[in-house]
Amino acid sequence: MSTLTARSAPVLDFSGFRTAVNDSFVPLRVTSDHESTFRGRIRHAASSDLHVSVVEAGEHVVERTPALIASRPREYLKASLQLSGTGLLVQGTREVVLRPGALTLYDTDRPYSLAFDGDFCSLVLMFPTRMLDVPTDSVGELTATGLHEAGEAAEMVLPFLRALARHPDAVAGAPGARLARNTVDLLATLMMQQLSARSEADDPRQALFADVLRYIDDHLSAPQLDPGRIAAAHFISPRALHGLFREHGMTVAARVRRRRLDRAHACLSDPARSARSVMSIAIECGFTDPAHFSRTYRAEFGCSPSTTRAAHHHRTPSPKEKPHEQL
Repeated sequence: MSTLTARSAPVLDFSGFRTAVNDSFVPLRVTSDHESTFRGRIRHAASSDLHVSVVEAGEHVVERTPALIASRPREYLKASLQLSGTGLLVQGTREVVLRPGALTLYDTDRPYSLAFDGDFCSLVLMFPTRMLDVPTDSVGELTATGLHEAGEAAEMVLPFLRALARHPDAVAGAPGARLARNTVDLLATLMMQQLSARSEADDPRQALFADVLRYIDDHLSAPQLDPGRIAAAHFISPRALHGLFREHGMTVAARVRRRRLDRAHACLSDPARSARSVMSIAIECGFTDPAHFSRTYRAEFGCSPSTTRAAHHHRTPSPKEKPHEQL
């Protein structure tokens, strides 16, 4: 076993490791043919949304079964970067061999299995599906595939993820909120790169859809980001635009609203923007009516914009308070 986390995480026997896996991630079935000699450790840290874990262990299998999904559904995705050793991920009809350098994605609301045939080390990122700026149906096309094969984009992102594996605590607390958001954005970039390569080869309409999504993200601050403007920018009719979105199970208005809310949430969670007023952030994200922004934000996230800001504002605990790391 490597020494990557030896000084920061205790060595666990099989029973302790199985408990740690279920505490750190979603409920999983963990089995091993070598329980008596098994050793493993997990180092983890978290921002409000992104959970970062470095897992080192011996031979074992983890399974996300239909029964476990039914008992505790979680709309989360997990991305895994293999650092050493080998494994095999199976989800749906696809499987991918995990050799050092392999990066893959899997969905916690669908059954999957991970099998490791010996000592290994991997970085595991877990985050809500809503954080990912990729259409839901497109995400399903990329689970159990090699995101490390995304060309030049992968060459730039993989070194960053390896550095995060050495310093997972960088995402913890208020200062790490922006890094956590950027980490998920980088994963989304790899996914869009893969989807774009496939769509351009297989279906020009998929390439058009990817262009439209990028246009929306680039113009969220424009108050009049309506179907007419979006369609004109791509030389198609509003009717054709609506048809394109229907093919992907969404509407133009819902997509614009979702992305504006995501950006507002990210800005309000960013300590570097704490001097900005809530309304100035709302305007930056394309909202012009304070009452409408507040109602829409609360409906989406279950709290007010100011509550989100307060939750991410760094505060030094009093001597009577016990430090707590949210995992």
